[in-house]
Amino acid sequence: MKAIVTVGLKPGVLDVQGKAVAGALKELGFADVEDARVGKRIEITLDDALDRETAEAQVKDMCEKLLANTVIESYRVEIAG
Repeated sequence: MKAIVTVGLKPGVLDVQGKAVAGALKELGFADVEDARVGKRIEITLDDALDRETAEAQVKDMCEKLLANTVIESYRVEIAG
C-alpha cells in the first residue's frame, strides 16, 4: 500500500520559492502566471496488511510528528492501492 503526502505552506504564509518560480515563469514569457506555490510530495510504502483507516491514521501521525511543520504548513494524505 502506498501513502502520498502533499505538504504546502498555509494560505497567508509568504512563499519565497513560489514567488521566485512565478517571477521566472513571467520572465520566460508566461505572462498569464499570477502566482505559484511550492510544496513537497512524499511517497511512503506501507505494509499491505494494514487496513486503510489504520494506514491513514498512522500517516497523519507521521505528518504531525515529522513530515509537516503544522504551524505554517498544511498537508493532505492520500492512500493508494
